[in-house]
Amino acid sequence: MKIYRQLDELPAATVPIVATIGNFDGVHLGHQGVIAEVIERAHFLGGTSLAITFDPHPARVLRPEQPHTLITPLAYKLELLAATGIDATLVLPFTAKLRHMQPREFAADVLLNAVHATEVHEGENFRFGYHAEAGIEGLEALGRELGFNVVVYAPRSVRGAPISSSRVRTLIAGGDVSYARALLGRSFAVDSTPAPGRGYGSKYAVPTINLAPYSELLPAHGVYVTTLTIGSGTAAEIFDGVTNVGNRPTFGADSFAVESHLLNFHPIELTEGTPLRLTFLRRLRAEQRFPSTEALRDQIGRDVTRTRRYFALCRKIT
Repeated sequence: MKIYRQLDELPAATVPIVATIGNFDGVHLGHQGVIAEVIERAHFLGGTSLAITFDPHPARVLRPEQPHTLITPLAYKLELLAATGIDATLVLPFTAKLRHMQPREFAADVLLNAVHATEVHEGENFRFGYHAEAGIEGLEALGRELGFNVVVYAPRSVRGAPISSSRVRTLIAGGDVSYARALLGRSFAVDSTPAPGRGYGSKYAVPTINLAPYSELLPAHGVYVTTLTIGSGTAAEIFDGVTNVGNRPTFGADSFAVESHLLNFHPIELTEGTPLRLTFLRRLRAEQRFPSTEALRDQIGRDVTRTRRYFALCRKIT
């Protein structure tokens, strides 16, 4: 997938361009469905499929006083978009100029003159322009005026409710990573590195790894069945794990951590810069305070037993 980060980086259009616009936070099944249609249509026309997204997320610019954690930070989002098979992604900087564009200005300057869009595919709830002034009907009218077609999609639903990034975010924040998986089409994961200052050497021999501080979306405090991918590319290794997200209240003062106990661990090369991907599969229980470290140790043993059974069942099924 080609990645463009400014309008002037786009090549001259020599084939039809089929585009879709969105934040694509999570790259959930709704996004994937529209993108699949964009790709198919571009192939039919002998053209190029293009996703247009924004950085930073517009909510962080428009409502800076409201925390807005991302399901998929930009690097991970681009990885997921590439996995759809789309030809290219344009990452537009969400600047003051872009923010203040009127709907017609955006359609003419961006979609027509820069992108040279032949078709634009959007969900029926799409809004654009200053103060989100225009909706999908406005985009269709501008398309007729300026010479590009607009294809509109109804929201895709799971279990009778529409899929949306906000719904996925709410589920994950509440700890329901299993339900979130049904909307994402994959398990929720976060990318990080090992926590600094923990004495990682060239060979790391302790089966517990803490993530470095992570500022984006994490599941609710609790204990989860997880996998941890250590490293990248062909050298990456995947370990089964039990992960605690929370403040470890049994030990007194709050000390937030994302701490993974790896079940099939062996000593591994690990530095403070080693890439980690922690994937959340199922919530086991909420975080709780135990009367003693012995009681906590007993509960951890039960958590490990349940986790081993989970992985054994998954592997038997597959």
